[in-house]
Amino acid sequence: CGSTLRAPHGCHAQYMANMGSIASLVMAVVVNEKELDGDSEGQMQQKGRRLWGLVVCHHTSPRYVPFPLRYACEFLMQVFGIQLNKEVELAAQMREKKILRTQTLLCDMLLRDAPLGIVTQKPNIMDLVSCDGAALYYGDNFWLLGVTPTEVQIQDIVAWLSEHHMDSTGLSTDSLVYAGYPGAGALGDAVCGIAAVRINSKDFLFWFRSHTAKEIKWGGAKHDLEDKDDGRKMHPRSSFNAFLEVVKMRSLP
Repeated sequence: CGSTLRAPHGCHAQYMANMGSIASLVMAVVVNEKELDGDSEGQMQQKGRRLWGLVVCHHTSPRYVPFPLRYACEFLMQVFGIQLNKEVELAAQMREKKILRTQTLLCDMLLRDAPLGIVTQKPNIMDLVSCDGAALYYGDNFWLLGVTPTEVQIQDIVAWLSEHHMDSTGLSTDSLVYAGYPGAGALGDAVCGIAAVRINSKDFLFWFRSHTAKEIKWGGAKHDLEDKDDGRKMHPRSSFNAFLEVVKMRSLP
């Protein structure tokens, strides 16, 4: 295999200039996708590949990297990707085991007619799902954990679910706005995504996630008021604004 050279995007060149960087070398770190289901004959299909991250090298003056060195860097990334893939798979297995243990404990509480234990004891429902807040609506009472809507807002969500999702066991969405909930605007950025599970016809479990954009960290943008985007070229600041527009009113999936 050989290395691939190509000209950088103008936005990338501007981003480098903002950081005082002249030359750059970018190497992809690729890992395996999750194994796909087998075909009709029971044979497993080949795993796909996905981009895990990038190794980016910068230099403050022009610097030529000869082909043997680029080839060695590419080989190093392949070896690193193989080792990383093993670590990623091991971490996924550990997370799955932890989730199964937590799920077993919480189900045991429910089966013993002690539903309040899933919010008052450890582990609780926030340990089962990565979220910013959770709530139990049970017997017309509320138990709130972390960042959640108010009790009145949760009651309104329950009424909306009962009317529009009556035939389902719950709802999962990264945006209540795009899910059609009319009161989503009043929740602000604190509550954007939701997973709701129906315990019975009147009682619900909720997990909430906040707006994604506030978790994004950005560097390399110039803040000179005279440095305006011209509307034709993609600059670092405008590319970031475009990304924010994509994730607006959405939580992590």
